[in-house]
Amino acid sequence: MITIYGASGHAKVVKDIIIDNCLEIFQVVDDKKERTTFDGHVVLSSAKINASDTVIIAIGANSVRQEISKKIDASFSAPLVHSTATVSVSATMEKGTVVMPLAAINAASQIGKHCIINSSSIIEHDCIIGDYAHISPGAILTGGVTIGEGTHVGAGAVILPNIRIGKWVTIGAGAVILKNIPDYSIVVGNPGRIIKRE
Repeated sequence: MITIYGASGHAKVVKDIIIDNCLEIFQVVDDKKERTTFDGHVVLSSAKINASDTVIIAIGANSVRQEISKKIDASFSAPLVHSTATVSVSATMEKGTVVMPLAAINAASQIGKHCIINSSSIIEHDCIIGDYAHISPGAILTGGVTIGEGTHVGAGAVILPNIRIGKWVTIGAGAVILKNIPDYSIVVGNPGRIIKRE
């Protein structure tokens, strides 16, 4: 039995993965008062979460997942992997991570906690992905790429081998990353260029 934290679009995909894994939804919580129902469930406040509950945070925003993971007292779900995804036996994943349909995580890659590995993304061998990162649909991380905590790799972006991406970086959709990127950067284009440092 899993508690879903979040009741918006990303939660719909997470719900499908829960069902695909033959698990049951225990309850749905979301502190936004306008969200009252979700797929037949009454949406409760996070005050209803108990320390014994198993929770998956189904919210797309990386910083919000981080904030929630630090404020609630509960057990977090083991990684949830859709049955059409491919995960190497030598890859590792931490709690709270979700792997969407048709994603591939290859040999010796390491995925942190509360990450989103989105549909049809490819994580090649020996990649390291920090906590709270989001790899968007169709993004490709070639071998040996390191992604820092909280970084968002946009849809269809490509990161070349052995590149290091800092923490809390935003990589635009379709960007091609040819060199290391420092923390708190926003990167767009082919080749990728930094347009802002926060």
